[in-house]
Amino acid sequence: MAASSNSSLSGSSVSSDAEEYQPPIWKSYLYQLQQEAPRPKRIICPGEVENRPKYYGREFHGIISREQADELLGGVEGAYILRESQRQPGCYTLALRFGNQTLNYRLFYDGKHFVGEKRFESIHDLVTDGLITLYIETKASEYISKMTTNPIYEHIGYATLLREKVSRRLSRSKNESRKTNVTNEEHTAVEKISSLVRRAALTHNDNHFNYEKTHNFKVHTFRGPHWCEYCANFMWGLIAQGVRCSDCGLNVHKQCSKHVPNDCQPDLKRIKKVYCCDLTTLVKAHNTQRPMVVDICIREIEARGLKSEGLYRVSGFTEHIEDVKMAFDRDGEKADISANIYPDINIITGALKLYFRDLPIPVITYDTYSKFIEAAKISNADERLEAVHEVLMLLPPAHYETLRYLMIHLKKVTMNEKDNFMNAENLGIVFGPTLMRPPEDSTLTTLHDMRLALS
Repeated sequence: MAASSNSSLSGSSVSSDAEEYQPPIWKSYLYQLQQEAPRPKRIICPGEVENRPKYYGREFHGIISREQADELLGGVEGAYILRESQRQPGCYTLALRFGNQTLNYRLFYDGKHFVGEKRFESIHDLVTDGLITLYIETKASEYISKMTTNPIYEHIGYATLLREKVSRRLSRSKNESRKTNVTNEEHTAVEKISSLVRRAALTHNDNHFNYEKTHNFKVHTFRGPHWCEYCANFMWGLIAQGVRCSDCGLNVHKQCSKHVPNDCQPDLKRIKKVYCCDLTTLVKAHNTQRPMVVDICIREIEARGLKSEGLYRVSGFTEHIEDVKMAFDRDGEKADISANIYPDINIITGALKLYFRDLPIPVITYDTYSKFIEAAKISNADERLEAVHEVLMLLPPAHYETLRYLMIHLKKVTMNEKDNFMNAENLGIVFGPTLMRPPEDSTLTTLHDMRLALS
């Protein structure tokens, strides 16, 4: 078994130089076992069966006992029949011969056939997948339990190659963007903003730019043989053999997904839209500190709208705001929101507010919402400020940086209060429900908490 587990289907050893990367050695032992698994053998009922469900074929034998089913299977490995339960009419059972015994499974149908979580188009596929799983788990249970102990993930394949590319990309963009953006922001605007935002900005460190992100794993059906990119073992079965990260495309066993580090690097080709996309996912896909839609909108607003009366309070035309949204979803950072296309600045402010409202996880996350509200209840001003500051430090780095940047911008808005009539309280009323929402969807809760937070 040990010798088989180290055999290779493709690839060779990996060079330490990412530029000379070679495919890893895939472990073929579980693939060989799948090839050896028993094949399904349908036992056909010789006569017509009354009241046979239309979604079952001639493998259905009607109401028979377990003993009769066992006799019909004849001790043939992989043989199967369907029957209706004697004890519970209307309930159906798959009788399957495996390992010199007859196994009985309660069978269900909802448009597809299933015994457990997996759903199949046909009984034949269900039995085929079941026999593969039974055989592999019987022959290699100890091997499977140890698959995750010596992963290839940290040494070769996806992680190493991507880490090299990302580190080079980050070092370049850090030097460029921090010199041009962060330095200017913090040396000009931070001097004039509240002590709370200043302290948050000054405690911001370089590690926040290299944002950590969990993989967005979803059960996936792989067509053709596939190997796990964490443990290098074959992903067995016909359907739902493992999970795939919908943001970066990493393919792993379901059990291996629990051990994969939070190092997802989203691929822009997989990010279908800008609005309604997770904030951290978006910034990592674009390799930016903040969502580019926030940067682009704020630059446009500061260039031509800071003195506009009722800025952020006055609404733009909904259909034009939707146009801006579609432009960002379609063109990304190349979206044109200039005055030539959208002369009304309220359309741009509306698009920015809509972006924040559409986030699946708000800027002030669900996890920190209750802590933020509790901090707002503190009567002593200094203690309240300290408590709010501590909560801000709990935000995910991308959320923290986005909020920091927005607060600097909103301070600039209040500095033009004589022209735009928007003070801090007015902006709080506008942005409060946009930036933070309670975990449970309750309008009364939201109104009560907003009143508390703004008081």
